[in-house]
Amino acid sequence: MARELGPKCRVCRREGMKLFLKAEKCLTEKCSIERRSYPPGEHGRGRIKQSEYLLQLREKQKARRYYGLLEKQFRTYYTKAARGSGITGENLLRMLETRLDNVVYRFGFAGSRAQARQLVRHGHFHVNGRRVNIPSYQVKPDDIITMAPGSAAEQTVRDATDLTASVPAWLQADHDGLTGKILKLPARDEIDTPVQESLIVELYSK
Repeated sequence: MARELGPKCRVCRREGMKLFLKAEKCLTEKCSIERRSYPPGEHGRGRIKQSEYLLQLREKQKARRYYGLLEKQFRTYYTKAARGSGITGENLLRMLETRLDNVVYRFGFAGSRAQARQLVRHGHFHVNGRRVNIPSYQVKPDDIITMAPGSAAEQTVRDATDLTASVPAWLQADHDGLTGKILKLPARDEIDTPVQESLIVELYSK
């Protein structure tokens, strides 16, 4: 399972915003962005010459890191989004949002996407009664997500639900029963990902 192993707080500082990669730590004053809001490295406080390409690259990197994907995986999603009907950028975000690991996180069943990915990978969740251990599995409307019977991660999931403020309108979650349902595919205004997807499309369209 390919994944990035570097310091997560360093990634947030590089993008200049909280990407909520460290669960509850991101909600406290220990968050690196709160203490050092400038980019990492010896030239972090220096002046950076802005360019159109740099803006596009930063948006792509921000989105990729937000969802915890490697470059090859992200590029594959873009290719599929470009082939589909509709607006490419919206298609891309919709596909990323409907990954099983992201949906588990959106339900509030995990403190971060990385934790959600691990829980899914270890088989702690079922989709429509069937065990699914593929984080990139694409959920569909009316799919029902439940915890695996007798899962050893139940307390971990319940602890995560205590940190959840709200669940997106396109999802329905029962935190007591630890079940969730996909009501519909998300519209663009229901996706709060802090990126300008049009810049990503411009970058890959070159």
